[in-house]
Amino acid sequence: MPIPANHPQRFQLANEVHARPYASIHIPARASHIAILLNTKQRQEDREALGALCERYLVPPPPPEADHFNGDFGSFQLRWELHTEFSTYTFYTTGDCSDPFAETALRSVPDAWLESLPGQVIAAIHAGMICKDKDNKERQPIDLDAISPLFEGNTLIGSEVAGGVASALTDFRIHADGFSRLLVIDHGIFSSRQAGRLLQRLFEIEVYRMMALLAYPMARKMLPELNERDQRLLDITMAMSKNGDPSALLDKLTTLATEVEYSRSSSHFRLFMDRRLTPAMNTCRSVNKRQNTLSKRISQTGQLLRTRVDITLERQNQSLLESMDRRARLQLRLQETVEGLSVAAITYYLVSLVGYLAKAAKTAGMPVKPELVIGISIPVVAGALILGVRWIRKKVEKAQAKIDEPPA
Repeated sequence: MPIPANHPQRFQLANEVHARPYASIHIPARASHIAILLNTKQRQEDREALGALCERYLVPPPPPEADHFNGDFGSFQLRWELHTEFSTYTFYTTGDCSDPFAETALRSVPDAWLESLPGQVIAAIHAGMICKDKDNKERQPIDLDAISPLFEGNTLIGSEVAGGVASALTDFRIHADGFSRLLVIDHGIFSSRQAGRLLQRLFEIEVYRMMALLAYPMARKMLPELNERDQRLLDITMAMSKNGDPSALLDKLTTLATEVEYSRSSSHFRLFMDRRLTPAMNTCRSVNKRQNTLSKRISQTGQLLRTRVDITLERQNQSLLESMDRRARLQLRLQETVEGLSVAAITYYLVSLVGYLAKAAKTAGMPVKPELVIGISIPVVAGALILGVRWIRKKVEKAQAKIDEPPA
């Protein structure tokens, strides 16, 4: 069809919906699921380990940028996914499942390769999927006494799943081999895709349960720190009310804000689940809420402290301006005094010159009395000098006013 050009990522985005299809599992089957926490360096090592396994079994490895992979290795099938903090390996085998936890799917995987995997295991599960009531029209109750030995006699927790077409049982224990155990019982109407989807979801619930609980010890550890920081903020606020040194208080508040922000950035909480995790998750949420509240209070206190610092600076500036104004007035008075002395001195010299001229004229035979001429010239010269000084001062003041005038 003559439609506009496709967006460069249109097909990639459309295919993302189907990028990670669920495995197709034919019951009876066994599965082993391992979730491994990885740091930045170990993510690349994890890809290299997967590539080594593919090379060993002559299976084409995933491309370098892939974050999921499904492969058939003959004796087992493998599903690999790379997440933000961890990667998961799920191994599947089909066939006899009379004792799924004795002969696990992981038995087909080389031990040396398993030992070479980087990171730390956060969840490990062996699962068995068996079919019950396939040939019976009526659904029979599950015989827990027959199933209990598979879990070493531990208390079982179970539920109907997938709308009642299957049941899932576990004991939430980590057994001697380091794996939890999960048993899925198909009541005879499961498709292979349904089985794969259900098992994948059950694995993910266990992994995210563990990932969510990673925040719980951190939250318990942070509670005393929050109490101590809360008290420090109260001390700073009290010191502000008593007119403490703003600079010292601002340093303390900045240090406290830095500690709280570091704590917030290093304690991102993961996906949370309810039910049995509710008490632990409530603790985590409470700590997270207190951190956010404390951060806001520090910000508000900082604004108040900055306001006080600004007011203090304004008062200092005002005092400085008043001091400068006083100095200017003193300089003006001193200048006026100097001007008066200058007028007197200049008048004296000018009158002396007039006296010398009058004496010279008298010597030349002119009818002039020098004393009289000097007496008359004093007020004339002094008045002229005073007027001249005032005129010069006005000129200077006008020029200064033009300089101080703000630009348009």
